[in-house]
Amino acid sequence: MNFENLNPLRWKRSFLISALIAFLTVWFVFIDTYSLATRFQLESRKKELIERTAETEMKTSELEQKIEDLKNNPDLLEKIAREEYGMRKPGETVYRVKNSE
Repeated sequence: MNFENLNPLRWKRSFLISALIAFLTVWFVFIDTYSLATRFQLESRKKELIERTAETEMKTSELEQKIEDLKNNPDLLEKIAREEYGMRKPGETVYRVKNSE
């Protein structure tokens, strides 16, 4: 059996360089902490979080507008108190009508 081929010191320089490049490529693409797969996942997560942040900011601005409307419009406040909480003015009688669907 010819053991000369198994000795890394006898391999051709071009093969060693190719093997090193292949190893480094596999390392940086799949194994490293900052591999391409990890970067892709992080970028995807970043886009998702940016979208959620935009949605949350929009909901916050809507809620702030509702708060301002409630502070400045007593009729709206009274409407909500009557419809959602069943409140009434003194001396009023409240009738609830159920839908028969």
